[in-house]
Amino acid sequence: MNMDRIPAYELILKEEISDIHSEGYLLKHKKSGARVMVLKNEDENKVFNIAFRTPPADSTGVAHILEHSVLCGSKNFPLKDPFVELVKGSLNTFLNAMTYPDKTMYPVASCNEQDFKNLMHVYLDAVFFPNIYEKEEIFRQEGWHYELENADAPLTLNGVVYNEMKGAFSSPEDVLEREIFNSLFPDTPYGVESGGDPQCIPDLKYSEFLSFHSRYYHPANSYIYLYGNMDMEERLNWMDEEYLSKYDEIPVASQIGYQEAFSEIRNVEMEYSVTESEPEENNSYLSYNIVVGDSLDVERSVAFEVLDYTLLSAPGAPLKKILLEEGIGKDIMGSYEDGIYQPFFSVIAKNANPADKDRFLSLIRSTLEDIVKNGVDKKAIEAGINYIEFRFREADYSSFPKGLMYSIDVFDTWLYDDAKPFERLKCLDIFEALKKKADTGYFEELIEKYLLSNTHASVVVVNPKRGLAAEKEKALADKLAEYKASLSQEKLEKLVADTKHLKEYQDAEETEEALKTIPLLKREDISRESAKIYNTEKHVDDTLVLHHEIDTNGIGYLELLFDMKYVPEELVPYMGILKSVLGYVDTEHYDYGTLFNEINARSGGILFGISVFTDSKDNQKFTPMAGIKAKALYKDIPFVFEMIKEILKTSKLEDEKRLYEIIAKMKSRLQMSLVSSGHTTAAMRALSYFSAGSCFQEKISGVDFYQLINDIEENFEQRKADVIAKLKELMGCVFRAENLMVSYTSEEKGYEGLEKEIKEFKEILYTGEKKETASYSSCVVKNEGFKTAGQVQHVAAAGNFKEAGFEYTGALRILKVMLSYEYLWMNIRVKGGAYGCMSSFRRNGDGFLVSYRDPNLEKTLEVFRKTGDFIRSFDADEREMTKYIIGTISELDVPMTPSTKGNMSLNAWFSKVTEEDMQRERQEILDAQPKDIRKLAGIVDAMMEQNRICVVGSEEKIEQEKKVFEVTKHLL
Repeated sequence: MNMDRIPAYELILKEEISDIHSEGYLLKHKKSGARVMVLKNEDENKVFNIAFRTPPADSTGVAHILEHSVLCGSKNFPLKDPFVELVKGSLNTFLNAMTYPDKTMYPVASCNEQDFKNLMHVYLDAVFFPNIYEKEEIFRQEGWHYELENADAPLTLNGVVYNEMKGAFSSPEDVLEREIFNSLFPDTPYGVESGGDPQCIPDLKYSEFLSFHSRYYHPANSYIYLYGNMDMEERLNWMDEEYLSKYDEIPVASQIGYQEAFSEIRNVEMEYSVTESEPEENNSYLSYNIVVGDSLDVERSVAFEVLDYTLLSAPGAPLKKILLEEGIGKDIMGSYEDGIYQPFFSVIAKNANPADKDRFLSLIRSTLEDIVKNGVDKKAIEAGINYIEFRFREADYSSFPKGLMYSIDVFDTWLYDDAKPFERLKCLDIFEALKKKADTGYFEELIEKYLLSNTHASVVVVNPKRGLAAEKEKALADKLAEYKASLSQEKLEKLVADTKHLKEYQDAEETEEALKTIPLLKREDISRESAKIYNTEKHVDDTLVLHHEIDTNGIGYLELLFDMKYVPEELVPYMGILKSVLGYVDTEHYDYGTLFNEINARSGGILFGISVFTDSKDNQKFTPMAGIKAKALYKDIPFVFEMIKEILKTSKLEDEKRLYEIIAKMKSRLQMSLVSSGHTTAAMRALSYFSAGSCFQEKISGVDFYQLINDIEENFEQRKADVIAKLKELMGCVFRAENLMVSYTSEEKGYEGLEKEIKEFKEILYTGEKKETASYSSCVVKNEGFKTAGQVQHVAAAGNFKEAGFEYTGALRILKVMLSYEYLWMNIRVKGGAYGCMSSFRRNGDGFLVSYRDPNLEKTLEVFRKTGDFIRSFDADEREMTKYIIGTISELDVPMTPSTKGNMSLNAWFSKVTEEDMQRERQEILDAQPKDIRKLAGIVDAMMEQNRICVVGSEEKIEQEKKVFEVTKHLL
C-alpha cells in the first residue's frame, strides 16, 4: 500500500501478520482523528466495520436503541429502513450491527466489489448523518413509546428494543449474567445494562438519545476496519472525501474506566421468575466471579482460556467434577469472559440450593489450592492449548466471515490501547510459549494470583420466585393506569393522536425517489451457475464412502453415519440420550475426563450426534442417521479411529452416577435452549404435527424429549436400570457394519489410508440378528400453547403445501426474503414491536411463519393468516424485483468453508437433490417476475388453512388467549 497516494492519513504502524496471512496497517485520519485498521490479504470475502466506544451511564439502553435507530434512514439514503432495503437487495455475506457493554459496531461483508462499496456507503452515512434528528418517530418505534388506541383503552408500552429486552430479561441466565457484570464493575460502564433494562428504558428522553449520538458518533471516537482483497487506497481516499474530511478532530471522553479492586468479596442476591409448575427448591444459581487483570496482556488472556478448559469446561475438569460429586447443583457452567477491558472468570452451579453457598465457595477454594500444590494436569493443559490452537488455525466460523470475527477480536486490545491493535491476531507464538511454560509452574502461579489471592470478586446468587413475572406485569399495568388517570383530557387526546401518528408514519409508502437512493446491482451482475456438489461415491466392500474432494488445508473432516433402521420406535427418544453419553463416560483405558483430553490433544474433537435427512420430494420420508463427527490433521485420522473404537466397544454405560450427571446436565441445557430459542421450539413443534422428519426430531431433541429427560431425572433411582438396558440395546441396534456409510472431506492425498481404517473399524462393530423396524407412527395435530415465565411470545404457524397439491419452486426463496423483510417485518416487527420474524418453505413442502420476542399472540396469527392477501396483491417494477432476487441469491451464495461444502454435499445426497435441481432453482430465482410471486399466494393460504400452530409464551398471555389452542400447558 503506497501511503504517498493516500495523503489524508498518517501511517502509525505497519506489520506482517503471518498468523492470518495479512499485511496489517494502523492509520490515523489527520483531519478527523479517526483510527483506521487495514488488513490486506487475498480473501475475497471483504469486510468493513466501523465501531464507536459507547460507554453507557445508565440502564436506559440508549446505546442499543441508537444502534437500531441510525439504520432507519440517513441524509443520502432517506428511507425509513435502508437496512432492510439492503438486506433485500444486496449480495452481502454479513450485514448487521451489535451493541456491547462498551462499544457499538456496524460490520458488513461481501464478495462482490460493487456491493461492498454500496454497503460501506450506506453504513457510513447511517452512523454519521442519521435521520434521528429530524424524525422522532424512529426513536419511538425502535426504543419505546406509549400506546393508547382511544381514550377509554388501557395505556401500554411498546417498542422493538423494549420488547427485545423484555425477552432477554425473562431468562434466568441473562439475569445472572447482568448481575455478575454489575456486581464486579459498579463504578464503570459495565455496572449498568447497555442493552437496556425494560424498567429503565421508558426513562430515556429523546433529547438524551440525541445527545448520546452527538457525543460519541464522531470520527475521533471511531474505529474503522477494512479487511480482504480490495483496492485499499481507493477505499481510504473515498472514505476521506465523502465523510472523514467533513470533521475536525475533537476530544471525546469515552475511555472505559478501570474498576479498582475490591478490598473484600461482594455478595449479591437476586430473584428470577418461574411458572407455577416449576420448583423453587433446588432451582437457584450460585456463582463465583473473579476479575482477571485486563485484556491488554494477551498471553495471560489465552492462558485463562486454557485454564477455563482445564479447570471448568472440559468434561471431568476438576471444578466441575468436585461440585457435581458433592451435589452442589446439577449443572456446572461458567467461563472466562473476555471482550471487555477487565475480563473475569466465573464458576456457576445451576439447580442449586442457596444454603450450599458457603460449601460451594469452600469446594472451589480447596480444589484450586490442591491444584496449585500438586500441579495442573499437564495433559489437560496440552489438550486445552491444542483445542484453542486448532480452531485458530482452522478459522472456520461456519457462515460468518473470518474477517468479521477478526474485526471483533481486535477490540480486545485496540479499544483500550491505541498502541496495541493487532495483538489478538498473533497467537501462534503465544501457543508455543504456553506449551513451554506448562512445566514451569506458570499456570499454577496464575491460579494462585488471580483465583485464590484476589478479592476483586463477587458471589451472586439468583433465586427462583413464582409469579414474579406476573407481579412485574401487574405493577407495570398499575403504574400505567395511575399515570393515565393523572392525565388531563388534552394530554390523553395527544397520546391517542401520537399513537395514530406513529402508525401513519409506519404505514406511509416510501417514495420512488427515496427507494432509488439505495444502490443496486443488476441481474446480469449475478452468476447463473449454482453451487457445486462434491460427491464421489466409493466403496469399501459393501460400505459406501462419499468422498468430498476439497482443499481443506491438511484437515480431514470425517463422519461415520449409521442407519437407525433397526431402532424400535419406543427406543427412538433414548437415542437422544445415547448421543450425549458416548464420549462422556469412562472407557476401558480412560476415565471420561482423560479421554476427552486425549482426543483434544491430538485432534479437533470427536462428536456424537443424530442427523435427520428429509426426502426433498416427500415430507413423510426421512432417513435418521446416528453420526460420529471428527476432524484432525490427515496424519492423525488413524488416531481418531482408535479413539472411536475405544468409545464404541468399551464405554461403561452402566456407570449410574455418571449417567445421572449427564441426564441432569441435559435437562438443564434443554430448559435453557427451549426457552431462549422459543421461536425454534415453537416452529419445530408445529412442524411435528404433520411432518414425519420433524416428528422424529421432536422425539430426540424437542419438547417431547425434554419431558422424557425430566421424568428420568426426577425418578432416576426407579428408571436407571431400564435406561442403561435401553442404551446397551441401542448400541447393538445401531453400530453395525451393515448400517455404516462414511462421509469424508479432504484433498485426494488426505484420502490415502482411509479405506484401510474403515475396514479395520468395521471388524469391531456389533453383530447378531436384528429386525428392521416398521415405519414410525404418524403425527398428531395438537395446537399447543406452552406457558413460560417469560414476558414475550414466540408464535409459529406451519403447514405443508404439497399436501394441497402445490409444487416447490425457486420463487419460494424470493418469497421468504420478501416476507421476512417486507410483509412480516412491517406488521410483526415495525408495527407489532416484536424483535424478529422468520419464514421457511422447504423442498418437501413443509413451511412455517414464526415470530420472536413478540408482545402479541392472536394479532400475530391474524397477520400470518392475511399473508396470502399480501402476496396476491404483490407487484413490482424491474428494479424492485431485482432487489428481491439479489437478496435471495445472497442467502444462497454464502461463502462456504471446506467442512460446510462437505456437509452440503452430504445433505444433497440424502435428500436426493442434484446439481440439476439446484441449477433449476437458481434459474427460477433469477428469471422470476411478479406474476411468479403472485402464484404463491395459494401455497401460503393452504398452509395457514391447515391451522397448525404452536406458541411458546408468557403464562398470562396464553391464558388470556387460550381459545386459540387445543391444549395449554407449562413448557417446563
